[in-house]
Amino acid sequence: MTKTGKKSLSHQVNEASGQIMDGNKGRQTRMLSMGSIFAVALFTTGCSSNEDASTAAGEQQNIDLLNVSYDVSRDFYKEYNVLFSDGYQKANPDSKININQSHGGSSKQALSVASGLQADVVTFNQESDMDLLVEKGLVADNWRQALPNNAVPYTSTMVLLVRDGNPKNIKDWSDLARNDIKVVMPNPKTSGTARYAFLGAYGSGLHRFKEDSNQNPVQTNAFIQKLLANVVTYDNGARAATTSFTQRGLGDVLITTENEAHLVAKKFAKGQVDIVYPSYSILIDNPVAVVTAVTDKSGKTAAATAYLQGLWEAPAQELLAQMYMRPSNEQILAAHQDTFPAINTFEPVTVFGAWAQIMETFFVDGGRFDQLARVE
Repeated sequence: MTKTGKKSLSHQVNEASGQIMDGNKGRQTRMLSMGSIFAVALFTTGCSSNEDASTAAGEQQNIDLLNVSYDVSRDFYKEYNVLFSDGYQKANPDSKININQSHGGSSKQALSVASGLQADVVTFNQESDMDLLVEKGLVADNWRQALPNNAVPYTSTMVLLVRDGNPKNIKDWSDLARNDIKVVMPNPKTSGTARYAFLGAYGSGLHRFKEDSNQNPVQTNAFIQKLLANVVTYDNGARAATTSFTQRGLGDVLITTENEAHLVAKKFAKGQVDIVYPSYSILIDNPVAVVTAVTDKSGKTAAATAYLQGLWEAPAQELLAQMYMRPSNEQILAAHQDTFPAINTFEPVTVFGAWAQIMETFFVDGGRFDQLARVE
């Protein structure tokens, strides 16, 4: 197996993306350790020829994996990495695995990988970012079939985070277009979360006014134009937008994902914010894939695949729920129904068409977002 030292990997990440990277050493998980059944299920995936040869010779295997991910997933993966590494070590006593993380706006991260960042796995929040890596020949075109549930281990939705006590009485998307409201959200040009924020609001407008996105939705466009006029900052990523809202004190409302809103309310700004669930919001899929163009060369495809497969195992699904992400396991999701209230959601591809069409219509330079926001 080709070994990658931590120093060179850290240098590689910092040079290529300048994003945050965390190893898994010294971190503690709130979850129970993986049981033997989980370990066997995870790691009986087979090895590359290089891995087989080294293992047969009794050589200690030291594997470094780099997970390049979107902005607000970092808290989950910090804990999942420990969970996975512990289980891997138990199932493979002659091996030691270290997971490094890189986080930022989803599309910015995808561009970094496309430009040479040597990711072993990518865990995004938007299908179009994965499609870019397929086009570059970095991710296999059958990535959806390589893992369960079309390679989506969990979902989320967009919610509204307001100041404690909801002093502006914000109840739904429509309130964000009021003249007395200041909005914080990331930039849809760099952030997948921001695209979901924009599309969530836009879809709610289409639903409210009974309009079609492809047929000159005049009332929806007018509503979104007013909402975007209230935006006080477009941060590069969702976590930066959280910082602007909670630490810089900007805005009356933050448009963010359900999991980020709960983390803020329970951890980052406890007692300072409330969560408002809109009456109609967008469903967020979070696809994952192995960057086979990288892992096949380094002999790490088996380990990278096991790392992603573990996301569907019960301990990881339970951890997802505890981190306020909606697990794909229906039984675990049902056990956390108090955390995840029922909400009327729509799939973006159903309302707006395929992601390629969504990007072309809304987010290219001069697209509908630029027209309505009047920003460069």
